[in-house]
Amino acid sequence: MRPSTSEPRPAGLRTTAVVEAIRQRLATRSLGPGQRLPSIRAFAALMGVAPATVVEAYDRLAAEGIIRARRGSGFYVADMAPEPLALAGSEPRRPRAVDPFWVSRQSLDADATTLMPGCGWLPADWMPQEALRRAVRALARNDGPVLTHYGAARGSASLRRVLQSRLAGLGIEATSEQLVLTSSGTQAIDLICRMLLRPGDTVLVDDPCYFNFLALLRAHQARIVSVPMTPSGPDIAQFEAVLAAERPRLYITNSGLHNPTGATLSAQTAHRLLNAAAAHDTIIIEDDIYGDFAPEPSPRLAALDGLARVILVGSFSKTLSAALRCGFIAARADWIEPLIDLQIATGFGGPGQFAAETLTQILTGGSYRKHVDELRARLARARPRVAARLQRLSIVPWLMPRGGFHLWCRLPDGCLAIDVAQAALTNDVVLAPGDVFSAAQSAAAMMRFNVAHCEDARVMAVLERAIAQVAHGNAARVSRGAEA
Repeated sequence: MRPSTSEPRPAGLRTTAVVEAIRQRLATRSLGPGQRLPSIRAFAALMGVAPATVVEAYDRLAAEGIIRARRGSGFYVADMAPEPLALAGSEPRRPRAVDPFWVSRQSLDADATTLMPGCGWLPADWMPQEALRRAVRALARNDGPVLTHYGAARGSASLRRVLQSRLAGLGIEATSEQLVLTSSGTQAIDLICRMLLRPGDTVLVDDPCYFNFLALLRAHQARIVSVPMTPSGPDIAQFEAVLAAERPRLYITNSGLHNPTGATLSAQTAHRLLNAAAAHDTIIIEDDIYGDFAPEPSPRLAALDGLARVILVGSFSKTLSAALRCGFIAARADWIEPLIDLQIATGFGGPGQFAAETLTQILTGGSYRKHVDELRARLARARPRVAARLQRLSIVPWLMPRGGFHLWCRLPDGCLAIDVAQAALTNDVVLAPGDVFSAAQSAAAMMRFNVAHCEDARVMAVLERAIAQVAHGNAARVSRGAEA
């Protein structure tokens, strides 16, 4: 929250605002037991209120036993049982339609009748179900421990060999000591954050970016800054300026195909990005989960960097199965060891043998390459078809991606994505409004569409009604304003 520099509110409300600001810091653990509160004068300047307002707020909290005064020293948080970490309160409350947790829950909890053009995965009938069944049947006949045992600490040796070969095809030379399997791509990033971040550390993301990056960073109590995305990667001039000014510990991005925009990192941007990161000692997490959807290879930061300060993560939940929870990390060997320990401490290891061996069978059996080729071809047909239908509703793609299943689109003038999403939800259609992807809340007129889930004619019908409903509401508000 950026405080106002004036005091237009009544004194009681100003005091309440200061009290709530302190409570929020306690709830998110940015202030803990025994820690000193900001001085009265400093906090008054931060909140844009008079020092007397802060004195009254501190006195109120002291009366409740939440903080204690120490003569000549200031105010301190009382030693008491800490409040549970409240992720929903870790930043100014957003409307639910643009809150990452709420949007994720709508997609995860949707039933079979709900249409989900805003979700981040392919429909079940687009996935290689027969290949999955064959692999499962083959493993079911195995007399060994594959159906019952934990995986090895570093993960299946056979799957890691497959990953080494796949990474080599992208120009990334990773030894077996530089790879560890994880329970998912999200867990891979979580483990890295556990290893490298402390509460309050600054992390840089693209704007827009995958919205669960924002949710995960809130869980780690990171300070999030962002840089605008362009069709060839982050705005490199602003990227360099943010690194110089903010000194972020981490930068998290997609490079193969960017989520949600579908942008592709250019070689020139990649080189400048790596030089800036090296100059300011920023570590990069490169999420390559959409890389297999690209029709031809594109620059990978991990290949250009040689895994020196770039950590590559990925999984097969988008191309094969989200039910087989298995991801991976490729990084410097001296970083892999602490990551293995963290994974044991927090989950007693990564994926079990069943998930890892199922993936190994599919990836080495020849069917995966054919399946991915078919996905690319099918999506190449769907993207322009869906884009044309959206354009008939005056919804315009930001760019036409060279691969993947996302279209990042601008809505008609005067339509806010949050309003359209809320109207569509009343008809059991889950959309992904732009600001859920934006740390700076700068994408109010944008929406991400999953083209594979937009083929159903009902999606466009509901979308058309939702836009008309929003436009009618806007017109009514303008009319009431003119009458007033």
